Amino acid sequence: MPLLARFVTAPLVVDVRRGALRELAEVLADQRISTSGRVAIAVGPTYGPIVQSTFEHGLVEADWFTVDGGTINTAIKLVEQIRQHRYDAIVGIGGGTVLDVTKFAAARLGLPMVAVATNLAHDGIGSPISTLDNDAGRGSYGVPAPIAVIVDLDLIAQAPPRSVRSGIGEIVSNLSALADWEAAHSQHGEEIDGLAVSLARTSAQAVLHHPGSILEETFLATLAEGLVLSGISMVVAGTSRPSSGACHEISHAIDLLHPSRRAFHGEQVGLGAAFAWFLRGDLAAFHTTVDCLHRHGLPVRPADLGFGLEEFGEIVAYAPQTRPGRITVLEESALTPARIAATVAAFNDHVYARIATGDGGITPEGRILEDR
Repeated sequence: MPLLARFVTAPLVVDVRRGALRELAEVLADQRISTSGRVAIAVGPTYGPIVQSTFEHGLVEADWFTVDGGTINTAIKLVEQIRQHRYDAIVGIGGGTVLDVTKFAAARLGLPMVAVATNLAHDGIGSPISTLDNDAGRGSYGVPAPIAVIVDLDLIAQAPPRSVRSGIGEIVSNLSALADWEAAHSQHGEEIDGLAVSLARTSAQAVLHHPGSILEETFLATLAEGLVLSGISMVVAGTSRPSSGACHEISHAIDLLHPSRRAFHGEQVGLGAAFAWFLRGDLAAFHTTVDCLHRHGLPVRPADLGFGLEEFGEIVAYAPQTRPGRITVLEESALTPARIAATVAAFNDHVYARIATGDGGITPEGRILEDR
């Protein structure tokens, strides 16, 4: 008998609106996550005291812990602090670093985790992945996705604009990651999940084509909802494939080769996506991606991230090593050192022409320069 439906793990609550944080206690009680309010709340050092003052007369049974840094050691330290007491759940309130540390700690302790985002820097808000620095550089760890996701748009509006813009680069890069996944499926038979593809693509297109800016509440809501859906697409797929392809390999290479020069994750993957579209010769996607990134003030050339063309070429060459076994346009293009240098130079010139004149200057065929 055929299976007529499937069960998809999804958050009990997704609440994206102004003032959502003030109702955290009600969400915990109403959803039976914690009727007593006996929860561990992890916050960052910057907004932690401000957030804690919001609950001065509520959640009196909660204990507060400060997360300082996004390392595996920080996460293990949080685990040791929390395991000394009994809690119904762990709540992470903060940016990507706080949420990643909290997700990892919750997984180690077997407790449900509630994510409360204070910025929109990346799609870790609702994803089953925790990205933490370790002795080898930076690693991604599989964890249960949050049981509830809250995004208070009042807090988001107070976040550094650069961190919010980073989320745009993160979500827009989904389309490039999907192109890699679909190519691996058609050319190598890699399994693909249509529901995960739909979630990742729809969320990316909603942001890509939204006419607003980070100063507008409607745009912030669309971005927040898109990042949540992107995280859920990874839950559905059981892999980061819907949102991680050549774009993320380039970002991981930057993290590993130049850890002291890392930019925001979304800034790096956005630029990586633009380069991947150029490498594929997809004119429409290349133009649309560059236009979106540039319009929102995100990096579009290696120099915007502080890298020369030769340095960026080295990053591109190293990128496939960051995800062994993952097939993307970088692996499929069989890039030689000469072709990398030529392609990076051509990419830089075409992006400059696009942002200067609105015309990328690529030939109608969209072919990348061959070895010289």
